[in-house]
Amino acid sequence: MSTEETSRFVRLRVELVLEVHDEDEVAKAALRRLAGDTGLPEAERAHAESAVTEDTAEALAYLVDPFDLVSEVPGVELQQASWSSERVDYDPDSPEWDLDEDDGEDDEEEDGIG
Repeated sequence: MSTEETSRFVRLRVELVLEVHDEDEVAKAALRRLAGDTGLPEAERAHAESAVTEDTAEALAYLVDPFDLVSEVPGVELQQASWSSERVDYDPDSPEWDLDEDDGEDDEEEDGIG
């Protein structure tokens, strides 16, 4: 493909598994970020505060912002992002958690085969 035919949009997929050692610290950090969000309506703030104190996964979803991940990368602008978090049973020795292994479908599409 020539440069003119190549899309300038790139989908970057990131999957993280975090081990939480101190749920209270995570919740406190999320509450501090909420406190600094002056544009958040009060009803949404109350809901968010409840969610981040009751569920560490929610607190992490509030703290990890895709914009923060790419805001300092020169020459790019974030167009769209979505993310979620959930508690998982993690076994690093399980083939299910092999991050180097793709489902094969995406590889074919990326290589122009699919």
